[in-house]
Amino acid sequence: MPGKCCQCGTCCTHMRDVHRVIEERGDYTFVVHNHYTGDAEEARVDPDKIVLFEDRSSIEGLPNACSFLRFDRGKAWCTVHLTRPGLCREYCCRLLVLDPQGKLAGRVTYRTALIPETDEFGRLWEQVQPTLDGLSGTEWDDALIRILTAAGYSVRR
Repeated sequence: MPGKCCQCGTCCTHMRDVHRVIEERGDYTFVVHNHYTGDAEEARVDPDKIVLFEDRSSIEGLPNACSFLRFDRGKAWCTVHLTRPGLCREYCCRLLVLDPQGKLAGRVTYRTALIPETDEFGRLWEQVQPTLDGLSGTEWDDALIRILTAAGYSVRR
């Protein structure tokens, strides 16, 4: 299992070499071009991160950082997390799992690697993981979301 994300931001400090904003559409909506794939995707700043996005001071010393990376209280934040480009979604965190109180319980990274944030969720993951064997892609995602929703969790894509 991969290591737990500590929100250091290192993985995003050189992403400007990969993703470039090629168009600003207003209302905090941007078109982002992937240098490697040639894909262009729309990304919108998350409503709860607009103030953080507007303050570029946290990345002033990082000229190659992703345009949407910001730091606050020692942690890195993706200000377009809800609509982040596909490459970021696959690499970093495809799904966020929240407990019934809305707190982070775990995250799915890459294809099917789940990183539990709590011991309770880790135990649940050990129980449900065998039921997902043989599934992949959206079939895996949909099955996991059904299982977690039935257990009282919510999942953000």
